Amino acid sequence: MAPNFLVTHSGGFHADEVLSSVILTRLFPDARLVRSRAPEWITPGVDRIVYDVGGAYDATAGIFDHHQRGAPRRDDDQPFSSFGLIWKHFGRDYLTALLVPSGFVETVHAAFDAGFVLPIDLVDNGALSPDSAGLLAGLTLPSLLETLKPVFDDADPEATDRAFHAAVAIASNFVEAKIAGLHAKLRAETLVLQAIASAGESRVLELPMGMPFRSAIVKAGADHLLFVVHPREADWCLTGIRRAEEGFELRADLPVGWAGLSGRDLEMATGIEGASFCHNGRFIAAAKTREAALALAMLAVNDAEQGAG
Repeated sequence: MAPNFLVTHSGGFHADEVLSSVILTRLFPDARLVRSRAPEWITPGVDRIVYDVGGAYDATAGIFDHHQRGAPRRDDDQPFSSFGLIWKHFGRDYLTALLVPSGFVETVHAAFDAGFVLPIDLVDNGALSPDSAGLLAGLTLPSLLETLKPVFDDADPEATDRAFHAAVAIASNFVEAKIAGLHAKLRAETLVLQAIASAGESRVLELPMGMPFRSAIVKAGADHLLFVVHPREADWCLTGIRRAEEGFELRADLPVGWAGLSGRDLEMATGIEGASFCHNGRFIAAAKTREAALALAMLAVNDAEQGAG
């Protein structure tokens, strides 16, 4: 039975109950969101889900707090916040509501938990400090959501509740965009694996459009691939393949003689009509036609192989 009330604590807010509210309000749009610490509200009942308040964790009773002694922990002993608990129990239904296909739900659920939910859990429990991000500390999602709180001398008694609802609306965009990206990555993986099979032993992978490709290349064990070619809005793109998920080192750079050239200068340097641009960082180039892009790719492969030899 759908709840009539979604209950979290009143007063100042943090990312975990804001993000929990994103999930729950999407699943139960007709429920009234109540912010209170009054016992009559934060006590479990058949008509409500209580989260980040109430001093207990009992999914059957519909209460999801993490502040009490003996608070719930993950299988790897890392702490949950209310967001982690809500995601654990309601995340799959949320993904289904966002029309993620059933075959992708478990993969997206786990990826979102590891990359988005867990950091929120750790920050809320003091196990991870945003300060570790250095200059970016104030730009992490938990920090940005807290900047939406009213200033200390705002005398309007409704200010905090309005700010909380504004935070939920803003946060929902980040959650949905992240999930859309994870879902898209899985769709892309299918296309990239098909293209890898078609490419055989070629050093160049041609894709039907721009899309995430590195994870599928790694999954396929396609270590022989050096460059990717694909169409974009008005031209064609030639790009390198990063060696690792983090960092910018490529399996092979574009030739040094192309760096920073465009138009006629790049055509002269490469001998290829339609070559239009090469980034000074030598990780991406462009051409006017597919044929020109593939020709650039073969030159880049030859240059890389000669350099390796």
